[in-house]
Amino acid sequence: MLKAIDINRSFGKLHILKGVSLTVNKGEIVAIVGASGAGKSTLLNILSTLDKPDSGQLFFNEHELNKLNGTQISDFRNRKIGFIFQFHHLLAEFNALENICIPAFIAGTAKAEAEKRGMELLDMLGLADRATHKPAQLSGGEQQRVAVARALINKPDLIFADEPSGNLDSANARDLHELFIRLRKEFNQTFVIVTHNDDLSDLSDRKIIMKDGLITA
Repeated sequence: MLKAIDINRSFGKLHILKGVSLTVNKGEIVAIVGASGAGKSTLLNILSTLDKPDSGQLFFNEHELNKLNGTQISDFRNRKIGFIFQFHHLLAEFNALENICIPAFIAGTAKAEAEKRGMELLDMLGLADRATHKPAQLSGGEQQRVAVARALINKPDLIFADEPSGNLDSANARDLHELFIRLRKEFNQTFVIVTHNDDLSDLSDRKIIMKDGLITA
């Protein structure tokens, strides 16, 4: 599904990624691990098109993403990719259902259709009774599950997660990890996850280890 070839990225004189190549297959959970400063989040940002490499190629289902213009990349990102971050980034003034539906509204989905899909996701995640609650009224684990539902709303081919359980206690982290496994099993959902959590990386199908801007194993 995803192929990166010889990705390089520098910030000033600091060479962060040094010719990184990898592939991700459909229905796979891939964990990217390594010490702080190894280049994990920089790589994730490039793979997810949030950032551009200085050199190298990125393919999604054999289409070269480097050749897309800004508008095309934004549309691709909205329709094909979901994001889950360590900090949920829910909008405080909107309730859970509204937060989930925002990517669908951006994609042009009708309000009724988006809300129907949003409620289905809330129900699947055990949060149907929290639909009208704003983020401040939700626990940390509930907020992160709302963020997962938001990532799923447009039925993306690929979900990127950057330290998704890093801000959760051990019980909520375990629940989130089990949710990823269930989503892969039920929907053949593909994940690329940057994590320091050994339990999550051990549950993954494949672990990519980075050090000093390179894949070492």
